[in-house]
Amino acid sequence: MRLKEEQIGRLAELVLGSLTHDGLITLKAERGKVLAAMKNAIAADIRQEADLEKDAERLLEQTLRNMGGNSGIDRAKMLRMIKDKLAKERKIVL
Repeated sequence: MRLKEEQIGRLAELVLGSLTHDGLITLKAERGKVLAAMKNAIAADIRQEADLEKDAERLLEQTLRNMGGNSGIDRAKMLRMIKDKLAKERKIVL
């Protein structure tokens, strides 16, 4: 999923606001620093997922070439299987 920087910021603000409003967390640092850390974490997660997607696409193409073409394989299902395997290996939660 591709989010703009402002969307990531708004998401971080909503999550932090909800967590503090519900009393689930107490800030031990300045709110701005916490928000910045949350934005960085969200952005890093999105980049990691995008990298996973690219790698899965590349492996799918490579696998299909090695098999000699399409061979009637469901590309979407195969891509999902590859992504799941890569995510497990990289300890990424999708």
